[in-house]
Parts: sequence; structure tokens; C-alpha cells
Amino acid sequence: MSDERKIRVMIVDDHTLVRSGLEAFLLVQKDLKLVAQARNGQQAVSLCAEAGAENLPDVVLMDMLMPGMSGIEAICQIKQQFPQIQCIALTSYKDEELVQGALQAGAIGYLLKDVSSEELANAIRSAHAGRPTLAPEAAQVLIQISTKGPAVGADLTEREREVLNLMVDGLNNPDIAGRLVISKGTVKFHVSSILSKLGVSSRTEAVSLALQHHLVKKTA
Repeated sequence: MSDERKIRVMIVDDHTLVRSGLEAFLLVQKDLKLVAQARNGQQAVSLCAEAGAENLPDVVLMDMLMPGMSGIEAICQIKQQFPQIQCIALTSYKDEELVQGALQAGAIGYLLKDVSSEELANAIRSAHAGRPTLAPEAAQVLIQISTKGPAVGADLTEREREVLNLMVDGLNNPDIAGRLVISKGTVKFHVSSILSKLGVSSRTEAVSLALQHHLVKKTA
């Protein structure tokens, strides 16, 4: 296959051994071509910006945890500047924040480094064709995220958060009414709604839960 028709790949990883292994893997793939290597996210972004059209990667294999700019930030910047480039997160970690962060940044795939050569080659081809590939572990993380209930306090209104914040500051109902310029009856209604939504039975429990889940910032 001529070089013009091969899928151009960039490797981004801070470990020399990993880059060498991926380079050797790409050399035996007839339809894949290594066009660049970077040891961190910043270098990857710079290499893309400096590359001519013939060396601009079609697919980037991006490590997630590197010194300096993270893989997530690098993916975000690359996708902003070169939306046609597809990025695959290739990492040893399956943390919820990493999986979600990589996909939100624009990665089309998320694979673990113990993936087989055949699976990685197919993932690169799929990415080039615009098709996502997720490691089973990453897919499981997304399923767990999607099946989680709403976060504590997610259904509080803006006014209820204001009232809760003043409760955390130790204000009673008359003080809250005076601070927000609303009636004591309205404050009582908001407090009752807050307790119900947080699933607690007292102001003390509501304050404790608010601080525990960082629903408000204590100012006093």
C-alpha cells in the first residue's frame, strides 16, 4: 500500500519503552504509518500545529497521565484546532473521571494498554472511519455513570440554595427572611422543601449534608 493511502498515526506517551513498543507495532501494519511521536501533551499539540498536510496525523494514540499537560487537555486542544484528527485514549487506568474526561474532550476511543495488537489496529482503523471503540472496562464505567441516581442536592432551586447557604451560616428563619427580604412563611416553605429534597428531618442534618457534599460554601 502506498504511503498516501496509509492511516497516519501519532504516538503520545511519556514512557520511551511504550513509544518504542507502539512504534514496532505500527511498523508491521501494512495500512498504518507512524508520522510523529510526542513525550507529553504539549509536544503533541505543537507537533500537530507544525505538521504539514502530508504529516498531520489521522489518529492520535494519547496517554492520559503525563507530566505537564494531561492527555485530556491535549485531546481537547487538538480537537479544537484540528477537528478532523481522531484521538484514542490509550492508558493503564479506567477511572471514571479519566474515561468521562477523555470522551468529553473529544476522544473517539478509550483503550487500556493491555489491549491486543489486533484490537488496537482495528481501533485505529475504526477511529479513522469515525467509529468509536471502548475497552469493556471503559464501557462499564459509562454504564455505571448513566445508572447513577442524581447527585445530592441536584434538584435544589437557586433560591433554596440561597436559603441553605444561610442555614449553614447559622441564621434562623426570621434572620433569613430579613436577609433575603422575603416573608417568614416563605422561608419556612423553602426550609421544608430543602429538608424533603435532601431526605433529612432536621436543619442540623441538612447543614451537615450540605457541607459534606459541598452544596454551599460556609462563609462564617
